[in-house]
Amino acid sequence: MTSIQQAIEVHRLAVAGQQLDIASDVGARLAHVWLRTSRFADVETLATSTLSLGTDARALFSRGRARLVTGQPRQALDDFEKALALDQLAGDKANEAATLNSIGTVYSALGDQQQALTYFERVLPLAREAGGRVSEAAILNNIGHVHDALGDQEQALAYYQQALPITREVGNRAGEATTLNNIGHAHDALGDQEQALTYYQQALPITREVGNRAGEATTLNNIGQVHDVLGDYEQALAYHQQALPIRREVGDRAGEATTLNNIGTVYEGLGDRRQALTFYRQALPIRRGTGDRVGEATARYNIATVHLAQGELDQAISELEQVVDLDRQVSHPDLAKDTALLEKLRQRQAEARKMS
Repeated sequence: MTSIQQAIEVHRLAVAGQQLDIASDVGARLAHVWLRTSRFADVETLATSTLSLGTDARALFSRGRARLVTGQPRQALDDFEKALALDQLAGDKANEAATLNSIGTVYSALGDQQQALTYFERVLPLAREAGGRVSEAAILNNIGHVHDALGDQEQALAYYQQALPITREVGNRAGEATTLNNIGHAHDALGDQEQALTYYQQALPITREVGNRAGEATTLNNIGQVHDVLGDYEQALAYHQQALPIRREVGDRAGEATTLNNIGTVYEGLGDRRQALTFYRQALPIRRGTGDRVGEATARYNIATVHLAQGELDQAISELEQVVDLDRQVSHPDLAKDTALLEKLRQRQAEARKMS
């Protein structure tokens, strides 16, 4: 019997014997291992089992992390807020910082970047005060991610480049891979695809080395996106098709929607609009189900472009109206551009009606 199997059995016996302290301790150690290797469903089941004995901050935190990745941001937020109250009651500053960071991550996933930034900026000095270098790097990454999402890639890079040497200093290989991926993404958004590819290709073997299946899928997806931008659609499709089953395997619903959307984009580039629409429409309900308003806006925008290319003006306008509404909700940087396109199409629609 392996040490993991032994720990599972100890946890089972602790739950059966109503021993919350033992179940909490063993469950937290198991969750730490499983989260690193993308066993999110197992973490949620384990933590829920521990919580059947009573309230426990560590189990709530672990379950929140698993739920966030598997497309349950509202439930994750509830777990994190309960964990935060317990951390503050216990005066546990290190766990309080980790939980505040996770709450920020939920808001970022929900598209509320300003609220996310509030949490990240609140927690960064706490992490530094506690001397948690791993946490500090994670928070710097998250602040960078917010700036990236807000369209300020130069600011994002400044934070990512603060995080990278810390991950290497403390030997956090998983964190290093995440940061390399983030730096690649910022370069991609800035239009430097070759530089982006360099960073993604550094990240990919590290994700495999540490067994981070979710991170591996993210990296494969990102490499596929670069090939798409460079016009190498067959290569892009090959990478996305490697990423998609991994996303599904680990239960990463948000990531699954991203990859479905990207496959749709590739097919649109290949001129196969029918197939593109099929993938965009698969992504849309997942975006809505996970509360990702930014992602929903992206999916709807892509659906609108296909309708527009097919001369289906009414359907394109209907989708774009929802895009603009979502843009307003999340203060999206594309709001002005999307609004201008919507008005242009409405004018075209009005002119067509006058002529008919």
